[in-house]
Amino acid sequence: MEQIKAYKKIELLKILFVFFKMNLKSMLEYKFDRFFIALAIFVREMVSIVVMFLILTRFVTIGGWTMHEMFFLYSFLFLSYSIFVFFFTGIRDFDDMVYQGTLDRYLIRPLGLMFQVVAARVDFAAILGHGTVGILLFTYSCKAVGIVWDFKSVTYYISALIGGAIIQAALFMISSCFSFWTIRTVNLRNLIFFNCRRFAGYPISFYPGLVQKLLIFVVPFAFVSYFPAQYFIRKPDLDMFWNGYLYLTPLVGAAMFVLVYIFWRAGLKRYSSAGN
Repeated sequence: MEQIKAYKKIELLKILFVFFKMNLKSMLEYKFDRFFIALAIFVREMVSIVVMFLILTRFVTIGGWTMHEMFFLYSFLFLSYSIFVFFFTGIRDFDDMVYQGTLDRYLIRPLGLMFQVVAARVDFAAILGHGTVGILLFTYSCKAVGIVWDFKSVTYYISALIGGAIIQAALFMISSCFSFWTIRTVNLRNLIFFNCRRFAGYPISFYPGLVQKLLIFVVPFAFVSYFPAQYFIRKPDLDMFWNGYLYLTPLVGAAMFVLVYIFWRAGLKRYSSAGN
């Protein structure tokens, strides 16, 4: 029995690799176009970085946070998002699959639906665009903020990035769940994710209490950037919050994903095709 389970896992890994190669070939078919999409994403995100740089050049600090500390916090957003897009582009684009009727094809295949959704798409342009910004910010800031890299800090950093990526996957899945009823959920997705994500580029201590609670308990971007960054730099405004929040990013990500997946499964039972 154990041999069959191991064999099935190996087969799934092989299928996943085949999907990955197909996505890579699809991207390389239009290399010039994909390069400029990645460049456009990079430039778009760098605009906000440049604006922050100009502000901090003039005012030196914002709420006691220096330029390097702000950039270090910001790097968590970009790096975790690039990891999220590498593994979960299908979840991000799920409402497109429903609208185009692609989901109907997945439902009749002898593979798990979530496996197909995850494996079907990889947005290499977004990975390169966001990942490059994140690496530049991290490289520029990590030495200046005085981080001592040892096994504990490296393990925490990796787990925080992975946990942040899973939190973002769960947030996209929330809007994906409503696709089973409404087909298109672009505006809901923008409201839940992209609009709230803008707040996470700054320390949540800057905001009123209501916004802080929103970013901790409702749309928990605080666990994607603020608390992971505070684990390393320990700014005084951390005293406003429970110290245990520093260690909860992976747990919040796992708990959110499980709960949203249950809702996703319930929505799937209600799905009756987009009619395309």
